[in-house]
Amino acid sequence: MVREIYVSGTAPRLTTDLTALEAVASTAMTPTARGYVVGDAGVGDTGRANREAFARHRLVPRVLRGAARRDTTVTLFGQRLAVPVLLAPTAAQTVVHPDGEPATTRAAADVGVPFVLSTGSSHSMEDVAAESGPQPRWFQLYWPADRAVAASLVHRAERSGYTAIVLTVDAPTFGYRPTDLDQGYLPFLHRAGIANFISDPVFRAALPPDADDRTVVQHWARVFANPTLTWDDLPWLRTVTSLPILLKGILHPDDARHALDLGVADGIIVSNHGGRQLDGTVAALDVLPAVRAAVGPDVPVLFDSGVRTGSDILKALALGADAILYGRPFLYGLALDGQRGVTHVLRCLLADLDLAMALTGCPTIGDITPDLLA
Repeated sequence: MVREIYVSGTAPRLTTDLTALEAVASTAMTPTARGYVVGDAGVGDTGRANREAFARHRLVPRVLRGAARRDTTVTLFGQRLAVPVLLAPTAAQTVVHPDGEPATTRAAADVGVPFVLSTGSSHSMEDVAAESGPQPRWFQLYWPADRAVAASLVHRAERSGYTAIVLTVDAPTFGYRPTDLDQGYLPFLHRAGIANFISDPVFRAALPPDADDRTVVQHWARVFANPTLTWDDLPWLRTVTSLPILLKGILHPDDARHALDLGVADGIIVSNHGGRQLDGTVAALDVLPAVRAAVGPDVPVLFDSGVRTGSDILKALALGADAILYGRPFLYGLALDGQRGVTHVLRCLLADLDLAMALTGCPTIGDITPDLLA
């Protein structure tokens, strides 16, 4: 991509500064969309801490190590991924662009990046799967209050070719987000992000045949959140599916160990929800090494929260992650230019990662080790 831009001598449609996308995209979104996508919990301390953690960790490049060709492939759960990057599950994407998740999925296919589809998708998991390419796709589960609906969602994901279940455990309820509260706006109550529910036969069976939009949304509100969920519930999920299960939203190493001891989790995703759930928490990057140490070298550990650039990915991998989930920046690309915008953002990210590997003397992902950091 870098060579392509220089050789053509033509400026790209969107900025290549991945940290500048938020400001540009904010002007392209409605106030409610901007509040929902950009807004963090509380006063935003957690979101700022995530970025500050990346700034504190400094790379110490090694030179003359023959990094003319870089191999970015990684293997997770027996599947070989072209890059150590997956698109994070982000809900209600039609809020920023009418094409929503299918456009994002097609862009991921263009670049060869796997994606994780949110339970809160604005298009059904079947429709999104029909738009996806050969790269792996995972399904993120917000465990609903109705177990029968939860089982139905998981079974539909299996039938649609999703190859892992990502159970988010840090969102038993919505966080305190002033940018949404001040506008009295939640996209799900306007039918954005509930397609997987209204297309689900078990969910629909609890509704009268002539249910209007208001009745459907009210039923969704009763079913979606599940604050009663405990560790004791998790073994049931293992009886529902044989797919790998990753727990997303782990920050404490004891929680990571307990997940493994229960025999439920096949992988851990270190995350504080990008700062969108609880304000004042520790930066996810700061606890990544402790979680890696707690689960040992053989358990897949993924990471999100605050990743913006290729160098950020390098730092997360050096601190123990096997791969990262990339969230809000691709939404900014979607808001600015639909599918092309997402493709542009991902191409920038992967070009930055490739050059960062070259400039730190890391021809393979395996060469990215803790001694790369000061």
